[in-house]
Amino acid sequence: MATGTASPPSSGSVARVATIYRSSVGKKVLMAVSGLLLFGFVLSHMVGNLKVLQGAEAINGYAVFLRELGYPAVPKYGVLWVARVVLLAAVGVHIVSAFQLWSRSRSARASRYTKAQDLSFSYASRTMRWGGVIVLLFIVYHILHFTTGQAHTDFVYGDVYHNFVVAFRNPLVLGVYLVAQAALCFHLYHGIWSSLQTLGANHPRYNRFRRPVASALAIVVFVGFVTPPMAVALGFIS
Repeated sequence: MATGTASPPSSGSVARVATIYRSSVGKKVLMAVSGLLLFGFVLSHMVGNLKVLQGAEAINGYAVFLRELGYPAVPKYGVLWVARVVLLAAVGVHIVSAFQLWSRSRSARASRYTKAQDLSFSYASRTMRWGGVIVLLFIVYHILHFTTGQAHTDFVYGDVYHNFVVAFRNPLVLGVYLVAQAALCFHLYHGIWSSLQTLGANHPRYNRFRRPVASALAIVVFVGFVTPPMAVALGFIS
């Protein structure tokens, strides 16, 4: 007779999961899945930033919506903090998987075949590594700038529009932002292309579309992120 309780996972199942995780394929899948999750956040963040073009009421109202999402069913900031924890976990998984794959690739370069293969992808690999470092440093700066206000010259809590406009009137801040967005989009280009391949979108019928799709998405993100700051810098928003 069934007891209605779920049986615990067998040691064989746990061992198989551990084996997959330790393999390069497993780490690539983790990197791809975490990367796609982060890409979804990037898109939503870009759409939110574009509300600056609609004025103070639109962007500040959107910020209030995020802070109070789910209220009163959940406390204010509750959903926002859950999202932050999930994103932080995704960043951690992405970085650890990337480092482990890079370490394995470096160790494997003793063979001539691996060296030849490395030459083919050296530019993309360097772009991914350094782009990732630049993006990570920018995330820290971005939080200090627009979330905590510690790196802002005139931070007003809750007034996203004011903080945004004041920040991008500074050419140095604008320059840092543009460099970071360029690094992000190079990272996205190679990341989207390789993630699609890792997750099974690898067929002669549509292989030729992977790079154009990755390029188009990276360009959309770049244009979407730089348009509001450039509008401020050029005086269209004040």
